[in-house]
Amino acid sequence: MSTNTVRLDPSDNVVTALKTLETGAEAEAVRTLSLIPRGHKIATRAIAKGEKVVKYAQVIGYAAEDIEPGSHVHTQNVEFRGTAHEYEFSTDLRPATMVPEAARDTFMGFRRKNGKVGTRNTIAVLTSVNCSATAARKIAEAFGPEELAAYPNVDNVTAYVHGTGCGMGGDGEGFEALQRVMWGYARHPNVGAVLMVGLGCEVNQIDWLLEAYGIEKGPLFQTMNIQDVAGLRKTVEMGVAKIREMLPLVNEAKREPCPVSELTLALQCGGSDAWSGITANPALGYACDLLVAQGGTGVLSETPEIYGAEHLLTRRAKDEKTGKKLVGLIEWWEDYTARNKGSMDNNPSPGNKKGGLTTILEKSLGAAAKGGTTPLNGVYKYGEPITERGFVFMDSPGYDPASVTGQIASGCNIVAFTTGRGSAAGFKPSPSIKIATNTEMYRKMTEDMDVDAGRIVSEGLSIEQLGREIYETLIRVASGEMSKSEAQGLGDYEFVPWQIGATM
Repeated sequence: MSTNTVRLDPSDNVVTALKTLETGAEAEAVRTLSLIPRGHKIATRAIAKGEKVVKYAQVIGYAAEDIEPGSHVHTQNVEFRGTAHEYEFSTDLRPATMVPEAARDTFMGFRRKNGKVGTRNTIAVLTSVNCSATAARKIAEAFGPEELAAYPNVDNVTAYVHGTGCGMGGDGEGFEALQRVMWGYARHPNVGAVLMVGLGCEVNQIDWLLEAYGIEKGPLFQTMNIQDVAGLRKTVEMGVAKIREMLPLVNEAKREPCPVSELTLALQCGGSDAWSGITANPALGYACDLLVAQGGTGVLSETPEIYGAEHLLTRRAKDEKTGKKLVGLIEWWEDYTARNKGSMDNNPSPGNKKGGLTTILEKSLGAAAKGGTTPLNGVYKYGEPITERGFVFMDSPGYDPASVTGQIASGCNIVAFTTGRGSAAGFKPSPSIKIATNTEMYRKMTEDMDVDAGRIVSEGLSIEQLGREIYETLIRVASGEMSKSEAQGLGDYEFVPWQIGATM
């Protein structure tokens, strides 16, 4: 690493500017031909039209024109091409060195009767359809800090409302995904009790969900429909009364020492920049490896944001069957975007590009680093319960709220979210820590950021040092310490089930 640039692999034909460089500034062995924004790429040699542009020792695009040494390499002279489908399976297996059970770390969690462990203890007001959203919000709003002061072991009462549940098919991918999300939240280890509120005539019938997943009603799981109760006002009054009956029961739960192996970590990034793949994402990947070595689970998602890097994950698949499941998801997304007249390169966003990311291939290589180095042990549908431990993948869009909603439904009881442009989001019922990719943004958004991974560049800290810090932060937050997003009350509006298929 020079004072001006960083080269990520000897085979790369571009380097990244560590700071904004004026025309004529030194960039390794060349001089810049124009102003280069911080985080953007510079050609270190001539790249002929049609030649591969290489970063991380991987192809991130192709030269759209002849590129001279010292040129700014970005959207104006790099084009995207789809990935080649030539995959290797299980050729890069690096099993974790497991920590002996007697020496494993612990955190203070809520152990449930079914053996699952939560990091929070909440009451969820779930809606089956958008038509019951107002009722659910009014019920939850009745329980602010004063109302909950008498119940110190209850973190909050939260309404989970969404924009679907009707005007959709009663079967198929979209309906099944929504039901998996509802079931996943209803049975989440961070949820101590559930009140499910519907309208009554919607496609997504509450009784169908209960029957499909074998859910039984009881003091800590109750349901109601506005049409049966006879109106909004009466529904809200009845809902508030039901929650008041639940509170003392939910408050009986107490934190106790639990093995870190009970943590299931959602690995997320949003508002990425060029530093994401250099600092925060590999540091989070190291933290994921530490968690896996403790017997825990890390869940990578955002399928469109591993596009172009999936071949690295298939090499880590524990077997060919697991690797081919991941390839199947990539092929589904190629077809999904094509039939909706989109492109896999519609991502990166404008903010990502401003931060130096040029193509989805470049973004994906950085995003995949969140998954660390251990074998890929499982591939899951959106919101499908995760049963394998270790590093796994869950299908989802790249849209952060929809992706995290699926991860939580799959069982993630804590979230780690890397960001370079900045993010102010929370994901109840699971606490979320924010990891800044660069120190400048961290200092601007200290009220929102939990960890400054930019110190890898600004202070010379190692990936391993930052990864250990992230891991230790996760344990403290899992034990009850508030993350920055929780302290600001975030997380009520980021429940966004993925809508697949036609709205009718």
